[in-house]
Amino acid sequence: MSKESLELLTRGTEEIIPEEAFLEQIDSKRTLRIKAGFDPTSPDLHLGHTVLLNKMKIFQDLGHEVIFLIGDFTGLVGDPSGVNETRPVLTEEQLNKNAETYKQQVFKILDPDKTEIRYNSEWMNEVHPSEFIKLLSSYTVARMLERDDFSKRYKAQQPISIHEFLYPILQGYDSVKLNPDIEMGGTDQKFNLLLGREVQKHYGQKQQSILTVPLLEGLDGVKKMSKSLGNYIALEDKPDDMFGKLMSISDDLMWRYFSLLSFRSSKEILVFKNDINEGTNPRDIKFLLAEEIVERFHKGLGEVSKGNFINRFQKGNISQDIEEININIENDSELLTRIIKESKLLSSTSEALRMIQQGAVKLNDEKVSDGKTTVQKGSSNLIQVGKKKVAKIFIV
Repeated sequence: MSKESLELLTRGTEEIIPEEAFLEQIDSKRTLRIKAGFDPTSPDLHLGHTVLLNKMKIFQDLGHEVIFLIGDFTGLVGDPSGVNETRPVLTEEQLNKNAETYKQQVFKILDPDKTEIRYNSEWMNEVHPSEFIKLLSSYTVARMLERDDFSKRYKAQQPISIHEFLYPILQGYDSVKLNPDIEMGGTDQKFNLLLGREVQKHYGQKQQSILTVPLLEGLDGVKKMSKSLGNYIALEDKPDDMFGKLMSISDDLMWRYFSLLSFRSSKEILVFKNDINEGTNPRDIKFLLAEEIVERFHKGLGEVSKGNFINRFQKGNISQDIEEININIENDSELLTRIIKESKLLSSTSEALRMIQQGAVKLNDEKVSDGKTTVQKGSSNLIQVGKKKVAKIFIV
């Protein structure tokens, strides 16, 4: 493997365990099996998911076998990673419907001819009770309580359901059935991935190496990208919407997106940083990022979306150097009129309501007519009042 390929493969990774074994696998001439699992808990994939998918694509381009595992069975259990309460259980119908959208969207990145799609219900629905008992004997309750989120909930006397204990073990059993050389996941999956190595050892298999990647921050730059938080960019977003959302991120967050989402080399990204230090407008570099990502998911439309974005601002006589404002809210959403007042675009909510009624307020380039319009916590919004007052507002 060339130094350039290894650099692109490992850039942005959080941990590789064990690193020596991983590098030996990469340097070997044999075809590796690479696994990554996704529970279909929502209907849309977003750019946060693509951090892993991009790594899978690189492995694929290097000639390795890629397994896209849909956790239709584990999705019924619910991954307890990073939560402080039991997740609501989705129905089998909901999971199957979401899984179909995953299959369609994943091939916006992966090569369908080189991708093995599997469902863990294939083997979990066939597990005999005696086999299940053998599987559960691979780990102890004491070790499970060492897990950070379980430990915190146990000490706080918050309920932990038995089925939540099962989730990491079931994920580990996936590795037994698929026998991957390398499994990848987000940093919140580290415990599960390591437990997979233990389950493989319990069954006498060679242990997988693991590679973890950071969780991509959403448009607010604070919390991880999530549909439930409203701070996400969906793979199914229209090209102009995708471009506009990418242009709304902060200049600091732009470098994080370059590192985790772009296929440009680190040397090229370093040149961009030097250009800004020498006076280039960060907006111009952000154009390159937005155009690259839109082009990836909407072939031939990256440059078109850039032109549409510029034309929108020029037509409205809006400066592209827009003030960025963070506004904290207590609930999951807040009235747009209150956000306009808090951002000091107008002095009162009544004035904001009057401007909405006059058709003089735009939210993300769409005219607002309903005075009860709300914005979601975790979202990034371009709010324009009249012809001149405009701000990029992050709801946190």
